Amino acid sequence: MSQLVTAGLDAIDLGHLRRELKRLTIENELLREKLRLARILKYGPSSEKLNDAQLLLLEGEPGVSQDEVLAESTREAMPSEMPVEKPRSAGKHPGRQSLPASLPRVERILSAKPEECACKDCGAETKVIGYDESEQLDLEPARYFVLVTKREKRACGRCAGSVQTSSLPARILDKSLVSDRVILDTVVSKYSDHLPLYRQSAILLREAGIEISRATMDGWVMRVGEMLLPVVERMRIDLLSGTYIQADETPVDVQVSNGTGSNHQAYLWQYGKPGEETVFDFRMGRGREGPKKFLSQFEGILQTDGYAAYERVGGVKMVRAACWAHARRKFVEALKLSPKDAVAARLVAAMNELFAIDAQARELSCEERHRLRQQRSAPLLGSLREELKRLQRELLPASALGKAVSYTLTLWAKLVCFLDHPELELSNNIAENSMRGIALGRKNWIHVGSEKAGPKVAAILSVIESCRRMGVPARAYLAEILPGLNDLKVKEVAERTPAAWVKRNRPD
Repeated sequence: MSQLVTAGLDAIDLGHLRRELKRLTIENELLREKLRLARILKYGPSSEKLNDAQLLLLEGEPGVSQDEVLAESTREAMPSEMPVEKPRSAGKHPGRQSLPASLPRVERILSAKPEECACKDCGAETKVIGYDESEQLDLEPARYFVLVTKREKRACGRCAGSVQTSSLPARILDKSLVSDRVILDTVVSKYSDHLPLYRQSAILLREAGIEISRATMDGWVMRVGEMLLPVVERMRIDLLSGTYIQADETPVDVQVSNGTGSNHQAYLWQYGKPGEETVFDFRMGRGREGPKKFLSQFEGILQTDGYAAYERVGGVKMVRAACWAHARRKFVEALKLSPKDAVAARLVAAMNELFAIDAQARELSCEERHRLRQQRSAPLLGSLREELKRLQRELLPASALGKAVSYTLTLWAKLVCFLDHPELELSNNIAENSMRGIALGRKNWIHVGSEKAGPKVAAILSVIESCRRMGVPARAYLAEILPGLNDLKVKEVAERTPAAWVKRNRPD
């Protein structure tokens, strides 16, 4: 009897130990996954090429830089590590790049030297029969000069009438020390080339010998932003009257006078259509109030990531679409954590095929695009969904792959919207790419000066990004539309948007 009791207790203890071992094994896997992810985030994208042993060595090395990580991750493999590669087939050389025909040409004729003017056979003087031409891109460094404007003063020769002076053309800033071109160069250099005002001030002092304070230059920028507000409002109206908008948001610091000395984190919300105008909306927070107010009358397709603030916004007929790039990115992150995971690799490959199909569809008409998606993308999505549903039952919900599966299935109805709407892109990447300029810029100009300055900065960014998307030269556009803009009627402002400029200057 005692032996049976002992055996029963041993069985109970063994079952408990097995359950505890399983729990600890799962916990260990999750902790290892989180640790590798933390190291990848710490050392940068290049560290995804490193194994755990290399990451551990870097973790223990004080002061290790990302450059060192990059050097280690891209170092040439040792002979024992070299993979066997298939010989590459010699491809056709693309040839020398041609220079744009739109650039002006300045000819330079090189005359032959005296010894090159005699015939090598008989010694007689040769004649010019043509030219051997070559082209190189050249430049003239920025040249600062003083523009002297002389206005005619006219008086009557027969009577002692009053003197009349010729009128001045409209300017961005009347009675300013600098011309419109200097003001516009300052704006474009800051928000397109990410050159902060203190550097531009130093360049003016070095190159032109004139000292202009940052406060003065900031006044120029704010004046341009204020003038562009009605133009951007017209752009917003045109955008909301369309059928398709991609949206995204990014943080930007704002100086506030709250006595703490710290900046407030505000947000720039971007709304745009691929290849067309885009509008930035400045908000002091990341709540739903921003998109809800901006999109209150929109009845088309809204494509975003999975951020919850975009829920319950827009008109009653608005369709929500999600982004496959965001879904794929989560599977790629899971694959980074477990490079040998065949399941994650297979899912990433399936999504890659989805993007490959859509790359072919992009060059087609809407009808042909819709047909191709139905023939090739729809079956692929059907099998992909079945596998994701199976994995959801098997995977740990807290694992990277489990989270990726859950995220994708939660947004599935919004992810497959592109099957019903041929104009819809597979991803929101175009909107994300438009945020890169802001991400680069805020590293240089650091913050927005005040809450009141936010809408003006957003107006400038709206125009600069719209010009970039539509291939419009920002300086030429601003130089044409800004002078006299404040004197126009509301209806006339509609002719000053980037889209109207393109229609006017490129009628084809």
